Amino acid sequence: MNTSNITDKDIEILNTRKGLEALLRQNRLDPEKSLRNVKYEKRLEKLQEEMLILQQWVARNNKKVVILFEGRDAAGKGGAIRRIIQHLPPRAIRVVALPKPNQTELGQWYFQRYINRLPNNGEIVFFDRSWYNRAVVEPVNGFCTKKDYEIFMDQVNDFEKMIQDSGIILLKLYFSITKNEQERRFKDIINSPHKKWKYSEVDKRALSLWDEYARYKETMFKKTQVAAPWKIIKANRKTNARIRAFEYILKEIPYEVKDNETIKPKSIRKLLEE
Repeated sequence: MNTSNITDKDIEILNTRKGLEALLRQNRLDPEKSLRNVKYEKRLEKLQEEMLILQQWVARNNKKVVILFEGRDAAGKGGAIRRIIQHLPPRAIRVVALPKPNQTELGQWYFQRYINRLPNNGEIVFFDRSWYNRAVVEPVNGFCTKKDYEIFMDQVNDFEKMIQDSGIILLKLYFSITKNEQERRFKDIINSPHKKWKYSEVDKRALSLWDEYARYKETMFKKTQVAAPWKIIKANRKTNARIRAFEYILKEIPYEVKDNETIKPKSIRKLLEE
């Protein structure tokens, strides 16, 4: 245990309820890690408070917001969404995580099932994976034809411009992890009785298809920046990724009154100095 970098202020933090809880959660005592956890939780709480201000602005002004969360399997998209919506009124937001299309949906225009989930006035919709399944997951795994993929890529920019022209604010986030980190997370999921249900047939093929995913992902980034840009979130460390996603959403949506000091991105070192 290294305590040489622990200051008097750090000791005060560790003596708080949150600090003691962080220490007790560890199998091996590590004050520096506990400090990082407390700082993360404090930062998260501030951003969650700001997110509630954003949501109230959306509701008060009949705004409509769509936020897409994309990324490789086990990249942490769902966990980030859960932290972002944790204190928001359930009736004011929706999380959309669609299963594979049924027979009726397979016969529809591809975007139709997503159009039906777009927000009403005063609502925020979070997509845990979105229409971009057809840009990467489907072609890599052979779930669509080459023609289906090409039609999608020809239409997606126009589709997004149409929904933006209708007054919808659209943000697109991509959670990026390394191959080693994905493998580590898959092992954690498989070995956990509470998580192993998440491990799908698509997940089983993900590592062997890593390079194919990368090729389609890069094409997606190159060709779909027209209506709304992608924000790439480095997600090897889940806590950092959640904070960066929060900061980006709060920065990009023009709600009032915005606390610019709170939402300004801060390094972990800066957080530890506060």
